[in-house]
Amino acid sequence: MMPHSDVFVIGAGPAGLTAAYLLTKEGIPTTVIEADPTHVGGISRTASYKNFLFDIGGHRFFSKSKEVVDLWKEILPDDFIERPRLSRIYYNGVYFSYPLKAFEALNNLGYVESALCVLSYLQSQAFPKDDPQSFHDWVANQFGERLFSIFFKTYTEKVWGMSCDEISADWAAQRIKGLDLWSAMSNALRNSLPKVGQKKAGAKQIKTLIESFQYPRKGPGMMWDAAATKVKAAGGTIHMGTKLDSLRYNERDKMWTITASTTDGELKYFTAKHVISSAPIRELVHSIGPAPACTAAADSLRYRDFLTVALIVEKPDLFPDNWIYVHEPAVKVGRIQNFRSWSPEMVPDEKLACLGLEYFCFEGDGLWGSSDQDLIALAKKELAQIGLAREDEVKDGCVVRQKKAYPVYDDAYKAHVEAIRSELAEKYPSLHLVGRNGMHKYNNQDHAMMTAMLTVKNIIAGEALYDVWNVNEDAEYHEAGGSGVQEALSSVRMVPRRLAAG
Repeated sequence: MMPHSDVFVIGAGPAGLTAAYLLTKEGIPTTVIEADPTHVGGISRTASYKNFLFDIGGHRFFSKSKEVVDLWKEILPDDFIERPRLSRIYYNGVYFSYPLKAFEALNNLGYVESALCVLSYLQSQAFPKDDPQSFHDWVANQFGERLFSIFFKTYTEKVWGMSCDEISADWAAQRIKGLDLWSAMSNALRNSLPKVGQKKAGAKQIKTLIESFQYPRKGPGMMWDAAATKVKAAGGTIHMGTKLDSLRYNERDKMWTITASTTDGELKYFTAKHVISSAPIRELVHSIGPAPACTAAADSLRYRDFLTVALIVEKPDLFPDNWIYVHEPAVKVGRIQNFRSWSPEMVPDEKLACLGLEYFCFEGDGLWGSSDQDLIALAKKELAQIGLAREDEVKDGCVVRQKKAYPVYDDAYKAHVEAIRSELAEKYPSLHLVGRNGMHKYNNQDHAMMTAMLTVKNIIAGEALYDVWNVNEDAEYHEAGGSGVQEALSSVRMVPRRLAAG
């Protein structure tokens, strides 16, 4: 007889484990499968090399939602530390503080360039492009063409491997709405002047400009290791090294049959009433039988992969930032993490620094297919080219590859996702998509968790009370500060009962 559970969860990342934790906490039988044989947490895992710990991409624990923050502290009550948020932009051989510091930016750009940037901004405000569809047009409307070219174009094209004209404006609206030239400059001026009085009651804080954040002392993997332990302690089951093969739905019994395979080729079979998937949509759709009509749309979805080259440098801390954005077109590296600035416990030797140089690529391209030795050599060369350390000061290194790190927001992605979402919702109301890759939405960790939290509420209620697709749809929720569950849920639309999953 096949193992049965009320809920079957695909993927043990932040969304999947949040769902499993909340379900088992309510006594609901839950099974989780995770393709990775060792690590839970997905991109939010903590990688290690010779006792050096590093974060895959950098995960600040900051959220507008009090419910999410409370859940973090419930799962990991004793291991958070408060960390200052510090990052800079490296461009044209010069470092710019991020958020901007008005007088520093003026001096670094020069008075003539700064004046041209302001004129460009004023022109964009006087003659904006109507209904901008591309990232380029959206940002140029918001900041002006000249600032777009300096602070957005090179880095964004490194991240996505495509022209800013091919990237949907949705990417900009989701990630940087609420931050415009004047809000950034006024924030910079406020930080440059002596503090007088208290912050005005009810004033909004732009999330991009937060000054500190919480962080697990040994990286984000602590959170998801603890969540997995609690899921199992509450009676849930987690199958590591187990990948989804197929999903079949029996309309008569309202029951799913799931086939999965282990890393050594063993087949496993399960049944469940509900399936929660954080797997990439393309993989999920291909597992469903008979093949849905939306398979072609799923095949059109694209993903951006990336790799981290962690370098151990024989110098004390090289810079205080959590990370540096590298806008310099002369090098391939896109961002440089400083892991001790995330947490001192991630670097075991005070005489050494550990940096993570991040390279964005597509699985199978030249960078992805390069040997670890060649990638370490490239990272050492570019670290020296930027001027942070000499090549002979780098004593060791390793490479971590991350598939499907970012869902691509090209000009056609929205139509493809909508076609998939509509068909699956109509045919399979007990199949629930959550998380970044599960919904093909570039959600932060807290948004991925919120989609899982609301999905659990829907399952427990027996009807679709919340439309989880609205989480992070309103960019102000993504960027704004504040707290409170109702505030966090205010952008999540209630679904009419006639559309309930039942």
